[in-house]
Amino acid sequence: MDIGEVVLVSSRLALGAVASFLAIVLWSKTRDVAWMLMVAGTIAAYAETVYSILERFGLSDGSRFVIGRVPFVSILLPNLPTAFYIAAFAVMVARKLKSR
Repeated sequence: MDIGEVVLVSSRLALGAVASFLAIVLWSKTRDVAWMLMVAGTIAAYAETVYSILERFGLSDGSRFVIGRVPFVSILLPNLPTAFYIAAFAVMVARKLKSR
């Protein structure tokens, strides 16, 4: 592993950890559904980062459940944050439409 990969891995872990920590702090302060979904998306994004780094180091292969030749975890984790963000935005849009 060269210095570029070390910087890439450490920066993804550090920034993801800060974002997740602040998201959890926000979660404890608010009970708004849309914000809670945004927090869940941020935490899911960090989980995907950790999983991809473990996979890069060869500590996880994720091949327990596969769809074709692709591990299910490799499909789920990158898409889960986006699904949470979509749900959060949908809640916000529905709230705005309801308040008209």
